[in-house]
Amino acid sequence: MATNPPPDLTLALLGGEARPLEEWLTTFHLLSVVLDPYTNESSWILPTATRILEGLRGSDARVNFVVTADASDTRAFLGPLVGQFLVFLDPDRTVVKALGLDHLPAIVFVRVDGTVPAAAEGWSAAAWRDVAEKVAAATAWSTPDIPIVGDPGPFRGSPAFA
Repeated sequence: MATNPPPDLTLALLGGEARPLEEWLTTFHLLSVVLDPYTNESSWILPTATRILEGLRGSDARVNFVVTADASDTRAFLGPLVGQFLVFLDPDRTVVKALGLDHLPAIVFVRVDGTVPAAAEGWSAAAWRDVAEKVAAATAWSTPDIPIVGDPGPFRGSPAFA
């Protein structure tokens, strides 16, 4: 079950500087899809996660990926998506631990006040839709369609810590 992260949690931006979470939350909420590029489960959800983030991009939430890998492996996994979204690196899984995640992939909504009102681990269309609806309600935005044809069937995800 996701937990509220500490405000001094450091988020390391791919190709940029690391800053505390509270600095990323000064104006916008964060909507993060957390991926483990070394598992099938995260690769299965990547097209769906990209579509969901794209659907919420114009809201008052910074849509992003948090990838549990170094810069080289993150670039290899995400490919051209690294130029389209904010991407944070979490090779030691400090962010995953601070968010209280047990399974990846995950989607996590962090409000500007640092609280986590919604999160889902693994893939369940209903659970991810619930997170997207909470983001849409908080930002007066439209909820993307979840699921659509081509989205994977439900799965639990891989353990965040093996």
